[in-house]
Amino acid sequence: MLPFYLLFPLMAFFSSCAQDGDGPLDVMPNGEAVVGKGFFLSATLDSGKTLHLISDTLYITLSKIWSFSNCSLTSIDLDESVEDSLLVIAPKINIKVNTDDCPAPMYRPDTTFKKVLGENVSSQVTSVVVKNDVDSLLSSIKLRRGKLVLDTFSIFVDSAFADHGKLPLRTKGSPSILRVLDSITPQKFHWRTLRANCTMRVDMCDEVVADTVYPSNWNVNDTAIVPVRYACAATDSVYCLDSKWEYDSTALGKVMERLDTVWHMSTYYVEDISSCGLMNGFRYSGFAYGNKAIFVRELFVPSENERSCGPSTKKDWLAFRLENNEIVLDDNGENKASIDSLYKVWKSAIVARDTLKADTTESK
Repeated sequence: MLPFYLLFPLMAFFSSCAQDGDGPLDVMPNGEAVVGKGFFLSATLDSGKTLHLISDTLYITLSKIWSFSNCSLTSIDLDESVEDSLLVIAPKINIKVNTDDCPAPMYRPDTTFKKVLGENVSSQVTSVVVKNDVDSLLSSIKLRRGKLVLDTFSIFVDSAFADHGKLPLRTKGSPSILRVLDSITPQKFHWRTLRANCTMRVDMCDEVVADTVYPSNWNVNDTAIVPVRYACAATDSVYCLDSKWEYDSTALGKVMERLDTVWHMSTYYVEDISSCGLMNGFRYSGFAYGNKAIFVRELFVPSENERSCGPSTKKDWLAFRLENNEIVLDDNGENKASIDSLYKVWKSAIVARDTLKADTTESK
């Protein structure tokens, strides 16, 4: 049993912890309620498509939201305003801090809103942007008015397109295929002969001829070694087995030159489109000269009140380069075909004779 002088301080300690009004501390001093604004650090605009039509659902995602605590977030307002050609969405995080027992902080939560802008948006608006509370632009998306038209069709590509001397050449009508000769690069290859000796002849042959085994690939920086064998002059005779040739590296001929040219060509898909329209999707398969090429493309057809014309190639004409799968734009940089010069080539190009377009389907 504890002595009395030790028991008394212990009883006093427990008595001090059992006063009336004990419990969780107030979130705010004196139970006051504080109304204010929270904030978010990032936001994105997305419609699930490369092109946002005004009638599509727009997804607005706010990330890393701070609202003091789980219970303090009261609402999020999506304030809208128009600045020149921009529809500005400025989300507001409304908070109210009170004495509710909810001290756990919100750890960077995300939330997504779905919104349909509607046809009442001014025709001057061509983009939608979202800003935070310090007026920083966080995300933007192009806004277009019209419809998307998906077509599947085939174009016959004449075998004449493989002939360098007939370029530039194009198919009839629109859509069409255009092939042009961009440039010719002269090249000089070096080579020397290497003597080959047969160690096992299988036919003496009445006559023999030199048979040089030229390489299938040339390297402009190397000197190619070309073995010189002998073969029977008659094509149905064999002079030596392939495995019985021996090469004499001490019997090399003098270095000679082989002149050649490299032909640089480009093939384009071109089409007349509605004014201010653009290509929203494009793919093709089975492209071969002398056969039909199958194309699947989705075009944006603008409505009558559409004012935005970009990004596009020309106002009512587009070109798609098939070699590297890219649309030719107005400003395509140096050393690339400009859309205006390409259009002039297309108009002046010879039209292939055997051209057809078939198997056209359309879905909207």
